[in-house]
Amino acid sequence: MTAVLQNDRFLRALLRQPVDQTPMWLMRQAGRYLPEYCATRKQAGSFLQLCQNPALATEVTLQPLERYALDAAILFSDILTVPDAMGLGLYFAEGEGPRFERPLRDEAAIRQLHAPDPEQELRYVMDAVREIRKALQGRVPLIGFSGSPFTLACYMVEGRGSSDGFPVTKTMLHDRPDLFHHILQVTTTAVTAYLNAQIAAGAQAVQLFDTWGGTLTKAAYQEFSLHYMQQIVSGLTREAEGRKVPVIVFTKGGGQWLEMIADTGCDAVGLDWTTDLGDARRRVGDRVALQGNLDPSTLFAQPAAIEREVMRLLDSYGQGSGHVFNLGHGISQFTRPEHVTALVQAVQQHSRAYHRAAV
Repeated sequence: MTAVLQNDRFLRALLRQPVDQTPMWLMRQAGRYLPEYCATRKQAGSFLQLCQNPALATEVTLQPLERYALDAAILFSDILTVPDAMGLGLYFAEGEGPRFERPLRDEAAIRQLHAPDPEQELRYVMDAVREIRKALQGRVPLIGFSGSPFTLACYMVEGRGSSDGFPVTKTMLHDRPDLFHHILQVTTTAVTAYLNAQIAAGAQAVQLFDTWGGTLTKAAYQEFSLHYMQQIVSGLTREAEGRKVPVIVFTKGGGQWLEMIADTGCDAVGLDWTTDLGDARRRVGDRVALQGNLDPSTLFAQPAAIEREVMRLLDSYGQGSGHVFNLGHGISQFTRPEHVTALVQAVQQHSRAYHRAAV
């Protein structure tokens, strides 16, 4: 029997329904800034082994909820589990980040690419979702996620992250758009099935992380990123356990395309810190909720400065629901945990005033 959800303000805000205070969670909230996470990761042996162990993934997913009064948990996993299940051979080089043993460079390999069965090749992720939901006991909702097709394709073609704009990927995009579209279409099929499997396993909201879409021109973004995310949104299960399953689309560096993102059919648009929150609200109107968008580096500052920035963002969004407080990207591993405490307390203390008239 599914436990009754005790705190649903995150889901309500995503659907622009009244809430008593602005809900919040943090991208990468289970991570290296927490000493308890580092201890569990050491126990697992490696980051990848931690992701592939449902019990330990559950443990680190819940760790930030034990410290902070957050309004959602997010599945502990990695966006690159999908291309790994496609046979590209994911591994993590010490100090160098993720790499693939078999990046997609030749036409034959690209044409043979296939979408994995999420309950087979990615069963450990689904087991983690089920185990996390059971462990949460209805405390807060669980967020599932995936990388966007374009973001995943960048790693799949390049074979690793890139500090110079993914040159191999963009060369293929221009010289062989047919091959690149094939990668994106297969990955879109895979991501849709992956997110739907997470929802079936218990995820109560899902987010698409389009980390690298903002590196594209407007035309290329529409053709190679937005088009495929729209396909995914239209193919997702949108109701489970008697309530709507909201979808968040987050393109880092995508502030200039907010209106287009809002038109994908998603319920909320994630914002990085380079976009003004109030201006974003004026641009999208009541079409979608907004999530964001504190600069993660603000958390290096003292609590008083953190509180001032929280107040500025809350004031920028203004009265009423439809805002989920978050960072504009993932929390830094160098963040002091007590500064996150100051952040959470500031959001709780100051956001209630913006909702009194709406409740």
